[in-house]
Amino acid sequence: MSDAWLIVGLGNPGPQYAKTRHNIGQMVLDELAREVGGTFKKHPKASAVVATGRLGMGGPKVVLMKSLGYMNVSGGPVSAVAKFYGIEPDHVVVVHDELDIPFDTIKLKRGGGEGGHNGLRDITKAFGTKEYYRVRAGIGRPPGRMNTADFVLKPFSTTEVKNLPFLISNAADAVRMLVEKGLVAAQQHYHSA
Repeated sequence: MSDAWLIVGLGNPGPQYAKTRHNIGQMVLDELAREVGGTFKKHPKASAVVATGRLGMGGPKVVLMKSLGYMNVSGGPVSAVAKFYGIEPDHVVVVHDELDIPFDTIKLKRGGGEGGHNGLRDITKAFGTKEYYRVRAGIGRPPGRMNTADFVLKPFSTTEVKNLPFLISNAADAVRMLVEKGLVAAQQHYHSA
């Protein structure tokens, strides 16, 4: 099996979703692609685009992936790309939006529940295991009585947009630290902040 890492950014396709809270994972992948000098290209065997490269000087090889389908059917493309590159679930990192964490906060974990996140649920189903890594970018809870589905599909607020570059950069750094130094080191850094 490969020693490469598969980094997945969850989101929905199309310009109408590009700047929404639900697409924070794909925004982070765009940042990582700039760092590794990779360009996203259509994958030959999956409904996805991928970019490859190394994190840092001589760092680990990474395959960056964004599904071309909707978030709730991410599992098929993610498992197809993982299989194509010979990457096991213990070398998969999924970057996604997280309602249960305040905006501008990063948390990391391996395994555990999906917290009602349909993209994660579909990936777990496709892999047959929950034992993959998650970098959770906090988007906070909906205000008042706003429906959760409406909230995640809305663009970030004017105030949030000002801090969004920092959230994206921190999440990209969290991915790098997780891959290079391990989960515990990354958790100690981001969870103590």
